[in-house]
Amino acid sequence: MPVPVPHPRTAVLPHQAGPADSGCAENARAAAVGMPAHGGCSGAGPLPRDLPAAELPRPVVDGRTAARPSAGHAPGATTEPVTSATSEAPDAADPSTAAVEPRPEPPAQGLTLLLIGEDPNNHVPEMWDWAGRKVRLRTARNLTEAERLLTDDVHCILLDLTPAEPTGREDRDPPRGDGPVGGPGGRGGDELAALRAVLRMAPAQAVLVLTCETDAERAAEAVRVGAQDYLFRDELDGKVLSRAVRYAVERKRADLAQRQLTESRLRAQENARLERGLLPTPLLDGSELRFAACYRPGRSRALLGGDFYDTVRTPDGTVHAMIGDVCGHGPDEAALGVELRIAWRALTFAGLYGDELLATLQKVLENERSDDEIFATLCTVDISEDGHRAGVCLAGHPAPLLARAGEQPELLPYEFGGPALGLLPEARWPRRQVELGAAWSLLMYTDGLIEGRIGEGTARLGQDGMTELVARQMASGLTGDELLEASVREVRALNGGELTDDVAVLLLDRR
Repeated sequence: MPVPVPHPRTAVLPHQAGPADSGCAENARAAAVGMPAHGGCSGAGPLPRDLPAAELPRPVVDGRTAARPSAGHAPGATTEPVTSATSEAPDAADPSTAAVEPRPEPPAQGLTLLLIGEDPNNHVPEMWDWAGRKVRLRTARNLTEAERLLTDDVHCILLDLTPAEPTGREDRDPPRGDGPVGGPGGRGGDELAALRAVLRMAPAQAVLVLTCETDAERAAEAVRVGAQDYLFRDELDGKVLSRAVRYAVERKRADLAQRQLTESRLRAQENARLERGLLPTPLLDGSELRFAACYRPGRSRALLGGDFYDTVRTPDGTVHAMIGDVCGHGPDEAALGVELRIAWRALTFAGLYGDELLATLQKVLENERSDDEIFATLCTVDISEDGHRAGVCLAGHPAPLLARAGEQPELLPYEFGGPALGLLPEARWPRRQVELGAAWSLLMYTDGLIEGRIGEGTARLGQDGMTELVARQMASGLTGDELLEASVREVRALNGGELTDDVAVLLLDRR
């Protein structure tokens, strides 16, 4: 079919339409007397000027005409763009819209094809999408016009790579390389340069190349460069082109989906490496204490949440342990938790502990938090070099669980604790001395471990339930990592599934 030259706000004549002047003149005359426009501008061919209004052909609707067909088509006639009397009227070449009066297009639109080629009279047959709707066609002579016509509703681009007619000079001195010398329709490397320009210009659209059968090697190379498929001009018909366009669009969608999936996987791997690197490595060289930890972020597909912990041994032989919880469990809270943990480690090695250390951490929190309502709970423990005594500070955090040799586990007193960090500007956090004994286990945890539900009711596990659960696991002989994993697994089972809050558990043993 003849392909028209595109112009903004024009109604383009479809396949094998007759001369445009007489049909559109009748439309203008009918509109002037208040009559509906006939199909003269939508492919009905020329109309007799003395045809009565009652005998005017009916508009094209749903791809079929009314019982009174228009005058005969003019095969091979060259179409020209005709400026619509109302620039906002629907495209008359689109059978999904009626030609009676302008109205909004339906939500479900068919495919739109953009043809790029030097010859505006390229014969492109009619095409149909999956739902039987006619594929809308736009044409551009060059890449400049194509860029202007490339809108979000264009699904596929048909790039004409047919070489121009050779001249004596071209035969004597053919161009070399892939540099953009002449644009579409050139010879040699110019063709693929145009294709690369189209691929850069339209990364989200499917691209088909059109070439002659003798240029099959370059057509295959175009597919390697990035086109979805190629077509031979001599074998082109409406059925082949319709199928090629549909398949190209679906392949492009699949490629984009696969690319997005790959990018998501790569980002997830990078985030996993980053979060794994932010998890603490205990520094206990030279200490007789054994360390174990269990961490379960509340966010799905995350390794790091708002909970944080750390354990280090300072040069004087004191072992310092800390566990905390930033309110919330999103990425911002996770980042703030990492900052507080690193700050705690630096301040601990600098010799701070107890109230002085927590007051400094509160200043860090106040300067780093994104909202004044964000706070953090914290529990710090400093264990003497001989392992018999410990100083405990609580900042709105649950008290640790202490299990001495031969005794049932019990919670340390909570009444001596202070408020959470970030709540009161002049708060104080007293340090309480605790006798540990010769052999003991100290369990530090966040509230995610005790706030899980028990069954389908509203009851929570709580600290008492957690104490009984851990005591039962210890009685069965579990220690270290096995004890923590079994305890968290049972808490999840009681909750009836995954816990919604972050969970961090830290265990220090001395035997």
